[in-house]
Amino acid sequence: MSVTWNDSVPIYRQLRDRVVAMILDGVLKEGDALPSVRQVAADFQINPLTVSKAYQELVDETLVEKRRGLGMYVTEGARSKLLGSERERFLRDEWPALLERIRRMGLDPATLLEADGHKENEA
Repeated sequence: MSVTWNDSVPIYRQLRDRVVAMILDGVLKEGDALPSVRQVAADFQINPLTVSKAYQELVDETLVEKRRGLGMYVTEGARSKLLGSERERFLRDEWPALLERIRRMGLDPATLLEADGHKENEA
């Protein structure tokens, strides 16, 4: 399995963000097991310690739990918790710059929604 890593963000953080996206997208559901550290390390050709660090961040955020001898599992309520925190982060960190760019280009909500509608029709 080949993947392109962003050099400006630590790999463990990118891996953590991939798992978060999988939870938000419903690929990983509450109670689902995460792939083993060894499997992820082999698939992405990265150090197992990097995978462990990413998984530990998820444990620290109570999004996954360690089950001794069994592995890591998505906790109950993880998706709801993520939706709240990710929305908050988006509105705080990303939306202001995006809104400024939209205004700078003179776009209005109707134009943006129309463009989104064209994209759906193409699919």
